[in-house]
Amino acid sequence: MVAGHEPQRSDEPYEHSFPDDTRTTRSHAGESIEDARNWPGIILTALGIVLVALTLTAAGYGFEGWAIVAGICGGICLVAGVAIVVFEHRRIKTGEGATLREPRGH
Repeated sequence: MVAGHEPQRSDEPYEHSFPDDTRTTRSHAGESIEDARNWPGIILTALGIVLVALTLTAAGYGFEGWAIVAGICGGICLVAGVAIVVFEHRRIKTGEGATLREPRGH
């Protein structure tokens, strides 16, 4: 239980809130899944990883053109995905009055 929060009584209906302070002691547990604004960044990062694997496969089989195209697209997806996740994390932190490099939580 987090200090300063009372547990939910069983006769009251459960109201979902973000972050879920009643079931976790960490300040940002599940932030990436709970906040839907992170999903495009997570999907782009995963797509970038798949494209890098395709780049290596195409290069290994000698398809230079496909390797170049997949490499460029993979790099763009990785950079864009990581940027979206970092900017969204920064938005959450500034809403709390904290900096991105503050050590509490994650």
